[in-house]
Amino acid sequence: MDLQLKGRVVVITGASKGIGLAIVDAFAREGAHVVAGSRSVTPELEALQDGYGVTAVPVDLSTADGPDTLVRLARDQYGRVDILVNNVGTATPRPSFLDIDDAEWQRIFNLTLFSAVRTSRAALPHLLDADQGSIINISSINARLPFPTVVDYSAAKAGLTSLAKSLSEEFAPRGVRVNSIAPGPVRTPFWTAPGGFADATAAQAGTSAQEAMDVVVPQSMGISTGRVTEPREVADLALFLASPLAGNITGAEFTIDGGQVKTV
Repeated sequence: MDLQLKGRVVVITGASKGIGLAIVDAFAREGAHVVAGSRSVTPELEALQDGYGVTAVPVDLSTADGPDTLVRLARDQYGRVDILVNNVGTATPRPSFLDIDDAEWQRIFNLTLFSAVRTSRAALPHLLDADQGSIINISSINARLPFPTVVDYSAAKAGLTSLAKSLSEEFAPRGVRVNSIAPGPVRTPFWTAPGGFADATAAQAGTSAQEAMDVVVPQSMGISTGRVTEPREVADLALFLASPLAGNITGAEFTIDGGQVKTV
C-alpha cells in the first residue's frame, strides 16, 4: 500500500531508541525526509543516517530552546515541515508519590509534556503551510490507567493526550490533523535495558528478564493477546495516521496495548 509519504518532511523527537527509533526507521523506509532529534545519537540512529539520509540532531528537548532549534533545522534544510511526531518522554519508577519532589515533577513534565508543547508551537506555523499537515503525540495507556509508581509520568501523558485534542480543535479546520497513540507495554530499552522494568519484574517473579517480558508481564497485566507490543507496530500506526489515507481522522486517541485496557 502506498502511504503517499515519499518526500514528506518529518520531525521526530526522542528518536534514538525504542519507539522513536522504530518511527524514524518506518518513515525513512517510506521515502520521507526525516529529521530526528534526541539527546544523543546512537549507533542505530547513525545507521539510519548513513542508509536512508536521516538527519540526526543531538538536542536537549527538555530545554526552552531545544525544540525550536530542531524545527528550525528541519525548515532550513528542507524548506518546510509536513509532519511532527512528539515521542520524547521519560519515566522513573518510585515506591510512592511521597518520594517525588518538585524537581522530579519538573524534570518529567519538561521532557514528557513541555517538550511537545514547545515543539508543536515551533512546528505549527510550518505545518499550517503544508498540504495536509499532521501532528502525532505518542502518549501512553498510563494517561487513563495511572500506575502509582509513575504518577508524575502518568499525569504528564494525560496532559499530552489532552494537548492533542485541544490542538486538533483549533487547527483541524485549518488543515492540520492532530492525533494520539497510547501504547501499553512495548518491547523497548525502557523495559529491556539492564536495570529496567523487565529486570525488576523478573526479580519479583524469580525468573529471567526474557521470561518476564514474554510471559509474566502479559499475564500479570491482563494483556489479551498474550504478548507485549513491538516498536514497529506503534511505528506502523504512526505512519498510517500521518498519511493522507487517514485524512479525516483527527482529535482521536488510538490504544495499542494488546487488549490490556478493558473499559469501553
